[in-house]
Amino acid sequence: MPGAPAPATRLDNRLARHLFLDRHALGTPPTGPGKGDDLLDLIHRLGFVQVDSVRTVERAHHMILFARRSRYRPAHLAPLLERDRVLFEHWTHDAAVIPMAFYPHWRLRFARDRARLADRWEKWRRDGFADKVEAVLARIRAQGPAGSADVGADETRGSGGWWDWHPSKTALEYLWRTGALAICHRDSFRKQFDLAERVIPEAVRAHHPDPAESIDWLCRSALDRLGFATPGEIAAFWDILRPAEAAAWAEGAQARGAVEPVLVDGHDGTPRRALAFPGLQAQALAAPAPPGRMRVLSPFDPALRDRRRAERLFGFHYRIEIFTPAHKRRYGYYVFPLLEGARLVGRIDMKADRTGNALQITALWPERGLRWGAARQDRLEAELTRVARFAGLDRLSWQPGWRRDPL
Repeated sequence: MPGAPAPATRLDNRLARHLFLDRHALGTPPTGPGKGDDLLDLIHRLGFVQVDSVRTVERAHHMILFARRSRYRPAHLAPLLERDRVLFEHWTHDAAVIPMAFYPHWRLRFARDRARLADRWEKWRRDGFADKVEAVLARIRAQGPAGSADVGADETRGSGGWWDWHPSKTALEYLWRTGALAICHRDSFRKQFDLAERVIPEAVRAHHPDPAESIDWLCRSALDRLGFATPGEIAAFWDILRPAEAAAWAEGAQARGAVEPVLVDGHDGTPRRALAFPGLQAQALAAPAPPGRMRVLSPFDPALRDRRRAERLFGFHYRIEIFTPAHKRRYGYYVFPLLEGARLVGRIDMKADRTGNALQITALWPERGLRWGAARQDRLEAELTRVARFAGLDRLSWQPGWRRDPL
């Protein structure tokens, strides 16, 4: 019929997985030096790497990078952050390492957090919050970098949770979240803050995009890294935009022909509507088939951050479930997904036994319906040996009853 819209491109699940994994730097073998420019390029490609303090084997950001570069080591990240200043730490959906080139668009987050947090934290800390903010800022301006242990010496210290911060710690976090301070380095993983103008390069600070420019960049860059996405997924990627802003951008971009509607098959063949840049089918066909080797992923891996999408695309259920009345977790709080090719084949519970110098494997749950034969076990053991070496451990230690039935 003349004038009728063309049918949406439909991407089958196999190609969708290939494209999605390629956009998350999991579509090719994990080769490369994993440091310097190569590491910076990788983080640019991902957009950000979530930072987390849990060190069951190694911290999440290091596990994320190691899954994509087998030669990466934790010592490779700090020079880019603390010496070269080509990365910075701030917030996406959580604390993250982000390319410095993106910093100007974080001004939109700073402004929004300033409006949102000032009122909330003023009520939380009540009288004197504004004075604490000014005092902490003046202390850093005069004396240089400081962490939470260096401020508020006369204040009652709590357990360390966000709900129990002492007032000056709250002021530090507020000044960081709103852009007045920046993390200059970490000391035994504790954040050290300095004035943003002493950390962020002048050329970067000189760029002040208006909100419309940042909204466009945030939407385009999110969609580019996801391959296909709904407006809600675009907004959630950087977690700066409001859903209505991403929806308005998507509507305008579609009207201009800059993006187009697509249908993406889930693992069960059910299509779901999304948006993509033109040429999605060709891009998916050009994406490499992921290598057959097994890889251990961090629970915070960007490819799995959206649990609903992981379930829809891969059939992999990774939410933590609580059973009643016993209130027991289904798999435990911190288990590692296992990626083999374009399939998530199981999850493993393991930790670094520093005393015994071993990677201790407590439990392995293959995915339901998956045959776990000798060849697959060999691939797992080869990967765990690499992980052990990465974590500075000499051997694998298999605990009694480690092989479990799927739950």
